Amino acid sequence: MAEEVKLLKTWSSPFGLRAFWILKLKGVQFDFIDEDLSNKIPVLIHNGKPISESLVILEYVDETWKQNPLLPEDPYERARARFWDKFGDDKVLASIWNAFIKQGKEQEEAIGLAIETLKFLEEELKGKRFFGGEKIGLPDLALGWLANLIGVFDEVIGVKLIEKERFPLLSAWMQEFAEAPVIKESWPPHEKLVTKFRAIREPYVAAAAQPK
Repeated sequence: MAEEVKLLKTWSSPFGLRAFWILKLKGVQFDFIDEDLSNKIPVLIHNGKPISESLVILEYVDETWKQNPLLPEDPYERARARFWDKFGDDKVLASIWNAFIKQGKEQEEAIGLAIETLKFLEEELKGKRFFGGEKIGLPDLALGWLANLIGVFDEVIGVKLIEKERFPLLSAWMQEFAEAPVIKESWPPHEKLVTKFRAIREPYVAAAAQPK
């Protein structure tokens, strides 16, 4: 009996892209549907059983389809990989999003915090091609949104968050990851993303402009 694998995501979601990437890298045959299910996506449906939360999906797929493993075999290195997966969402994404929605002095402070957080990624890449070592690993997929959305955010707020002079290793990683065949062919249209995230930011800007 053939396996049934279906991925529900939205076209603009970096979380849905993670699940899409790992299925492609594993060579899994799957159908995907772009739906606007707000915070309920992505959802992976494997033989009728739904799995949600993108980081959970990444590990589920890596454990279910053993070919081309994306987590190291060594328990310590696996733990480190999981740390960077979580750090990416809890610290990196959170700090950059905060800089994205703020204005004025609050934004300046948020950008400073985001830059300090990004320094940890720069340090982790020393002597490495990818966060996974010499090939793409789970942390690369978890952090892969940086290679695309940072440029979108820069354009919307008019501030370059990751400068090559300050973050040479992170900049090089972003470029190489973005150009990897499976990754490159899956990016959403840049201008469409700029339009969407500009619209997302507008209510925050309007709220900040209201008298206190």
